[in-house]
Amino acid sequence: MTDILMPKATAVWLVDNTSLTFEQIADFCGLHPLEVRGIADGDVARDIRGVDPITGGQLTRDELDKAQENDSYRMKAVVSRHAEMIKAAKPAPRYTPVSRRQDRPDAIAWFVRNHPEVTDAQIAKLLGTTKATIESVRNRTHWNSPNIKPVDPVTLGLVGQLQLDDVVRKAADKKAKDDAKKGGATLQSAEEIAAQEPAEPEFVPEERERRGAEPTAESVFGKN
Repeated sequence: MTDILMPKATAVWLVDNTSLTFEQIADFCGLHPLEVRGIADGDVARDIRGVDPITGGQLTRDELDKAQENDSYRMKAVVSRHAEMIKAAKPAPRYTPVSRRQDRPDAIAWFVRNHPEVTDAQIAKLLGTTKATIESVRNRTHWNSPNIKPVDPVTLGLVGQLQLDDVVRKAADKKAKDDAKKGGATLQSAEEIAAQEPAEPEFVPEERERRGAEPTAESVFGKN
């Protein structure tokens, strides 16, 4: 049964303007059959003015005709076209078992090292931690910093692979959009790249050692 607006006022109208049974009216309006009987007798809702559910868009004429022809038929209310606009209840915060809470700093360190594009808010929501803890791991001010090692959160069993992939993909897409808005990376010209690189010394071939004149007996044994 779909809840309707002003059920008692609707019941008053149905009692006064239709041949429906008390049970049919009670079922449609979410009331007890005895309460509907009290409305018919004038003991209940005496000062309430009836409201036409057909004009109000809560009931179709076809549904009413079917119900009046068959006492066992139960009318179905029209679902409001605005029902889909109602926001769902906010999901409860992610719960991490006590046995795995000591693994969260390792998972945070993994994000900091491998995926800096993932925001602290995304990490906090995914791992069920706080931004303060993330900041302490990043700045190595965490009380257990010497023992923290980057470990994949999937390996630690803190999240599923699909969840991790989805967060990383969204963070990468957002970073790409932000970079595009800022104009993106500028390509450097060949001259700029060359200017940044240290100049190599010019290659100068070594001079060949010149051989002197052929030795003579005089130069070897001296003059007599």
